[in-house]
Amino acid sequence: MDETGTGRGTMRAMLLEQPGAPLREVRRPIPAPGAHEVLIRVGACGVCRTDLHIADGELAPHRLPLVPGHEVAGTIVEAGAQVEALTVGERVGVPWLGGTCGHCEFCRSTRENLCDTPSFTGYDRDGGYADYVAADARYCHRLPERYDDLHAAPLLCAGLIGYRAFAMCANAQRIGLYGFGAAAHIVAQVARHAGREVFAFTRPGDARSQAFARALGVAWAGPSDAAAPVPLDAAILFAPLGALVPLALGAVKKGGTVVCAGIHMSDIPSFPYALLWQERCLRSVANLTRADGEAFFALAARQQIQVHPVRYRLGQANEALSALRAGAFDGAAVLVP
Repeated sequence: MDETGTGRGTMRAMLLEQPGAPLREVRRPIPAPGAHEVLIRVGACGVCRTDLHIADGELAPHRLPLVPGHEVAGTIVEAGAQVEALTVGERVGVPWLGGTCGHCEFCRSTRENLCDTPSFTGYDRDGGYADYVAADARYCHRLPERYDDLHAAPLLCAGLIGYRAFAMCANAQRIGLYGFGAAAHIVAQVARHAGREVFAFTRPGDARSQAFARALGVAWAGPSDAAAPVPLDAAILFAPLGALVPLALGAVKKGGTVVCAGIHMSDIPSFPYALLWQERCLRSVANLTRADGEAFFALAARQQIQVHPVRYRLGQANEALSALRAGAFDGAAVLVP
């Protein structure tokens, strides 16, 4: 390895070569940043359920081989010739949205999350399951000093997507969270800080996660097949299970909103129109915008979010993915080189 001064050298990376196959640890050249890119020494990279969907083939591969990982926290060690806003030595985060075209109708209307030709970190371009990652500086975020890399990494997707989904709940006072993993444990704190009541729904029988949710101050925690103790104003679905959609619609009151916050979900079963009637709204969240990141990290700088990382070494990426698949931990899995 070069540490990088830079005669380039090589780095470790966890490589996905085929969906459904384990990631393989390899040595490969340290990438050279392009004109608008920065080279980042990875301090930590969160393990997201989207990584699991990619590794398992539930999301069709955009490129192979691929280094996954889009919750990257680290330090800039080199900057391209046209990078202006960031400098060597700064701590930054690299999120899922790694690039946009800038000229399609969505980019021109402040909806770059819906760009026609986006580039996603750890999907279209190599991500953070490595010692180093090159990222477009225009899509990186400065990290609040109060979070070290281990605790900042989950904020780059679990936090950002949770924040965007929470924003779609508008002024809802009573919010149900279906699936209490990495994103929910962050957004529950954001919602409570904003004065909302939070109700956590977990897999039936998952007393451990229900206790975790209560420890974070939710008003109620129980199984997803149980009736909500009170009518909800909104619900956010983090669990990728389509069967939860009718349950959530049935739990929200007239005019309520159900937000599907994942990039992948199993098929939604048919349900009676009565569940949707009376101006209930069912919608999805797609990706994020840079403005989302700026707003969320400003909030995270003001509010101490208690991130609960579960630490794995870089070479244990397959173990971390397996544990996530099995629901074996509470909080957020994070790889540390």
